[in-house]
Amino acid sequence: MQRVEVLQLLVSAVHRFEGRPSEGAPALPDADLVTTARVRAGLGIVGDRYFNHPAHRDASITLMSAERFPRGLAADADLRLTRRNVLLRGVDIDACVGATVSLDCGTGPVLLAVRSAARPCAWMNTTLGPGAQRALRDRGGVRCRPLSDGTLIVGPAVFTVVEPAPAKD
Repeated sequence: MQRVEVLQLLVSAVHRFEGRPSEGAPALPDADLVTTARVRAGLGIVGDRYFNHPAHRDASITLMSAERFPRGLAADADLRLTRRNVLLRGVDIDACVGATVSLDCGTGPVLLAVRSAARPCAWMNTTLGPGAQRALRDRGGVRCRPLSDGTLIVGPAVFTVVEPAPAKD
C-alpha cells in the first residue's frame, strides 16, 4: 500500500484523434478533464468512448504515471495530449503489467487488472512534441480491465498491488 495522487481524470465520449498526425492536432476540450469518474466492473468508465465496447473490455481504462512524461517535450502533463484516463503521481504503473491493483480515492477500492502496456502512437509527436513517441516507449502507461465498480476522484489516493504479476521465466 502506498500513497499516490490522482492528478487528472479524462472521460471523453468521442475519439478525438481523427485523420493523420501530420494534419495537426484537433481541438481538445477542457470538458474531457473531470474531477470524478464512475467505474463499472468489466465495462470501463461511464461516459468514456470505450465504455462497454466489446473490443476494449480488457483495456477500457488507461493509467499513466506523471513521472514518466518526457521532460522537455511538454510543459505540463495533460491527459488530453496522451488520451489516457488516469494520471497518477507516486507510482511506476508501467511496472505493474500482469498485476491486479487497487486504487482507493476515499470512496472504496477500485480493482483493476493491468493487462498490457499502452503503446504510444505517432500522435504523441504531434501533441507532446517531436520525439515523444520514442520517449514514451515502455513508459506510456497501462491498459486495464476494471474488476469492481467504484469512483475515482482527483486528489490523494491509496495504491495497492493486490496480486503481483506472475514471475517471468
